[in-house]
Amino acid sequence: MPYGFLDIAATPSVRAAQASMGADHLWRDFKGDRAFDRFGENEAAFIGARDSFYLATTSETGWPYVQHRGGPPGFLKLVDDRSLAFADYRGNRQYISLGNIGADERACLFLMDYPRRARLKIYGHVEILAPDAEPDLARRVADASYHARIERIFRLRLAAFDWNCPQHITPRFTQAEIAEAVRPLHERIATLETENAALRSEAAAATSLQGELR
Repeated sequence: MPYGFLDIAATPSVRAAQASMGADHLWRDFKGDRAFDRFGENEAAFIGARDSFYLATTSETGWPYVQHRGGPPGFLKLVDDRSLAFADYRGNRQYISLGNIGADERACLFLMDYPRRARLKIYGHVEILAPDAEPDLARRVADASYHARIERIFRLRLAAFDWNCPQHITPRFTQAEIAEAVRPLHERIATLETENAALRSEAAAATSLQGELR
């Protein structure tokens, strides 16, 4: 069974680095327990929950470039078990990723889940499409709540993916995740404040009655 990701990543210089660090025996014949050239249910759920990812490309001069992409959860669409797509809206108009992909269609995506300390890395070939080239795909990747014109669609054909270990990932939480985590505390505080107000009212009424009886 092909492993895929290391078949791409493990160049001769990488193999040399592994050997120099005494780790070459770990990866020399590693194949894993499943194929990594098709997304499964775990990957689909993970991708569908992400609200951002990092896109890495390389220029003709060999310089790498990493760009952050963000949107509502699920804005990166799983088209099928071997392809992804997302809408590209107007940004700062540097078009560095776009230009790099025009020269070399290969790219790497890093998807992070900071609270759960998980990361998915994806190798693929990127195709740039005009929005009217595939209307069904354009409708699928469009965000109805975001009133901006799609300039183009990025479609990535999967080459291989891999999951990283959680080591050294510092948990970070979004405002929505924090709000959900502390919601029971706010509800409990509201209940206690209501009870406290009722007790104060009862105490005030009792004090007033005692004054009348004197």
